[in-house]
Amino acid sequence: MKISVITAVYNAKETIADAIESTLAQDYPNVELVVVDGASADGTTALLEAFRDRIDIFISEPDKGIYDALNKGIRHATGDVIGFLHADDLFVSTDVLSRVAEVFADDSVDAVYGDLVYVSKAEPDRVIRYWQSGAYSVAKLKHGWMPPHPTFYMRRQLYEKHGAFDTSFRIAADYDCMLRFLGNVEIHPVYIADVMVKMRLGGESNRSLRNIIRKSKEDYRALKKNGVGGVWALVWKNLSKLPQFVKKQ
Repeated sequence: MKISVITAVYNAKETIADAIESTLAQDYPNVELVVVDGASADGTTALLEAFRDRIDIFISEPDKGIYDALNKGIRHATGDVIGFLHADDLFVSTDVLSRVAEVFADDSVDAVYGDLVYVSKAEPDRVIRYWQSGAYSVAKLKHGWMPPHPTFYMRRQLYEKHGAFDTSFRIAADYDCMLRFLGNVEIHPVYIADVMVKMRLGGESNRSLRNIIRKSKEDYRALKKNGVGGVWALVWKNLSKLPQFVKKQ
């Protein structure tokens, strides 16, 4: 089984090398690394050249945002399973993809997800928030539950059949995409009860108050679009984040 890991990047020269090295360090033997660079202007593209012989698919051209870049990655990926590691993120250990592959060895499994920790941008070993996913259920989905997208791996054929990211969303297309698959498509997801990814704080959705408000509006639109819930689902989705600051790995 081949696992494609897609990394979209734009002007992230300070962190992209860590993300790439984190994927290359995985002990699973059949990983396809797909890097989509939005024609970075800060030296990121030149930095990526140092990894060029170890990047399986490399695209560097202007795009219309992160979800357009991820869609490009999906179109070019050849793996049986697809996942994403963003330019600011790191795998928590070298065996994450091996554990993902073990679960996918069961042909009835369509998707796999796990836990995620938010870490300090300057000190990636310092945990700020712990996002413990828990087992999937439709009832929880309607109450704002969602697994962290950087831990979400799914069979490529499902993206081909049901589509990838709706680029009319600027911040919440990942939420919309997972609502589509978990709420409207009959898939069998499996939870790995362990931390899979470290995410540095300071991402697009929480970078400013304006973006937080925009994210909430887009989350609500995604809920309504997919017929999963409404205002109360959005309220519970946001309230559920509070315990993440208390629990630490």
